[in-house]
Amino acid sequence: MQRSHLLIIASLIVIFFSAGGLSGCGSQQTQLNLPWQVSNPAFSINTASDAHGTPAAGTATPEQTLTADELLDESEEQFLIAEEIIIGLLFVAVVVGIIAHRLRVPYTIGLVMMGLLLTLQTRIELSISPNLILALLVPPLVFEAAFHLNFADLRINLGPILALAVPGVILTTLIVGLIITYGTGLALPVALVFGALVSATDPVSVVALFRSMGVPKRLQVLLEGESLFNDGTAIVLFDLVLAVALAGTQSFNLVSSILDFLRVAGGGLIVGVVLGTIISQVISSIDDHLIETTLTSVLAYGAYLISEHLLGFSGVLAVVAAGLVNGNIGPRGMSPTTRIVVFNFWEYAAFLANSFIFLLIGLRIELPLLFTHWQLILWAIIAVLVARAVGVYGLSRLGADIPNKWQHVLYWGGLRGAISLALVLSLPESLGSSEIIQVMAFGVVLFTLVVQGMSMSPLVRRLGLIERSEMQDEYERRHARAVSARAAYDHLKRRYRDGLLSDHVWKILEPHLREHSKGLADAVREVLTTYPSVEAEELDTARREYLRAQRSTLSGLRRDGIISDEIYADLVNEVDAALTQQTIGWPDLLGSQNLRQAPIDRLIVAVVQEEDLENAFSMLNKLGFSVTRLKTSGGFLHKRNATLLIGLSEGHEEVVVKALKQSCRERVQYLDTLLPDTVSSIPVKVTIGGATIFTFEVEHFDSF
Repeated sequence: MQRSHLLIIASLIVIFFSAGGLSGCGSQQTQLNLPWQVSNPAFSINTASDAHGTPAAGTATPEQTLTADELLDESEEQFLIAEEIIIGLLFVAVVVGIIAHRLRVPYTIGLVMMGLLLTLQTRIELSISPNLILALLVPPLVFEAAFHLNFADLRINLGPILALAVPGVILTTLIVGLIITYGTGLALPVALVFGALVSATDPVSVVALFRSMGVPKRLQVLLEGESLFNDGTAIVLFDLVLAVALAGTQSFNLVSSILDFLRVAGGGLIVGVVLGTIISQVISSIDDHLIETTLTSVLAYGAYLISEHLLGFSGVLAVVAAGLVNGNIGPRGMSPTTRIVVFNFWEYAAFLANSFIFLLIGLRIELPLLFTHWQLILWAIIAVLVARAVGVYGLSRLGADIPNKWQHVLYWGGLRGAISLALVLSLPESLGSSEIIQVMAFGVVLFTLVVQGMSMSPLVRRLGLIERSEMQDEYERRHARAVSARAAYDHLKRRYRDGLLSDHVWKILEPHLREHSKGLADAVREVLTTYPSVEAEELDTARREYLRAQRSTLSGLRRDGIISDEIYADLVNEVDAALTQQTIGWPDLLGSQNLRQAPIDRLIVAVVQEEDLENAFSMLNKLGFSVTRLKTSGGFLHKRNATLLIGLSEGHEEVVVKALKQSCRERVQYLDTLLPDTVSSIPVKVTIGGATIFTFEVEHFDSF
């Protein structure tokens, strides 16, 4: 898609909203056109009246009192209009995502820019309840990030993460508060409130960029781990500082504040660990991907609601702890299919939450107001940048082994977003100067998302943090040349077959083009045979595409009624098990090619029943093991069976055993003969199945 097409799509979105494309078509102003008003407790714009000054649903005047039926009709209409707005926002998010992907910019920044563009085209008076963000949109974001964070990686980097998430948040609050007081004249308690609400980082666009660029994994863990924990600590600190600002500094007690901080933060973590453990145990006893996915949803929102509203602890920290526990313990009891479904579900849920949050940020920011108060915003940006520098560079010196280049990325990657937006919207009018704090907060959020977010990719490249070898670049260069040359050759060949290219010209060009294409293919093969790591990466990609094609075909067979649901579940489970396992090899497709695999130093001899042979052999092959099968017979049943010789490297025994357990089933048979030379007049019921396994260490292994 060309950039001109993308600009046309963006223009259509603006026209769509400006024309009231999502409106309810009537006198109600609860719509997305001029002015935009929604009568909804969590997401509202000018809810007091409609276009004609009629009071909103639920308000009574001396001239009019709505009946119950009228209130119900009003509520239904408001619900339908809210539904239209949500669908409209989703449509915008999808289109912005497509444009951002084509232009290679973070889609979250694209959403903010689209929101700003809409506010410039239309006059939007937007009021958002902080509960919409904190209780509805933040839990899936936090849970998804914590669910995918490996606990081993977190434990290794726990020191610097906690240093940035706890002392770093406190330092940011104090430094920002002092600078704001000095530069703007705001009272110190009010300035500290601003410092607390901008102390939480939200690097979601940076983390997504890191994953696509191949930045070192540990740096991703540091940035994402800090964000997870400082979200909760920032909210706890914000509540404490806000209480002091409202009650007066004379009510401040340092010891009591520290104890409250520890109680709220620690209580949230304990609640999350307990609930995460309980749900993980329940999941391990269930084998239904829909129910298990639903349980993770209940855990994410339930941890927040129970901790925040029922027990008075930190809901965000409870979600963090629950996600960590469930993400590291829960998948052990899940089937491969369930793991894939759960991972995909939470990736989608995080996409939806991010889409709404960053689009709402763009819609909520008023650029003319920011230009009017540019001096206040400049002081706020300076304060945030100085505080971030002190926190990152200062705390990184205290024993944390963080390279200097990484510190630069951590410093510049401290973006602000959803938490800052939710906290600033929750400020009570009784605080005083709340409008000034909102302007400064919106300015900081916009600066960090647009300026820092857009400049992160050049910074990472300039610092040389991308983990890409020269051999990988050379392979991609040669591969692209070979593919493009082959496509051009096929194009001319089709034109020749269609009579659009003369026989004379084709006979002149064809030998040269074919030889050129062959030479480029040989160049690609040279890189693959010279560098095993590049070859292994392409083999893994091909292997996964092969398995996904199998899964798609199985879905088609079930849809056409060729296989039953039970057979489909068994076969898909095999494919999903192979997809979720780390690559070991691929002997079933590559045959006798000289693979550069991990050395085989173990041999498992497994005796299985003849009925289970194909299932076991297929599953082990999909997992990449070298398997040889021999037909045998024996045992007191004198039944035909099979012996599998399975070559593997140390550490993969558990994978083989699990695969055999899944593929070898118990079954009941009735036998007339139990022992040699004996005959029973009554058939005897016997349960057979499973596998007999022997493990040997081997000194040398040859495949032929």
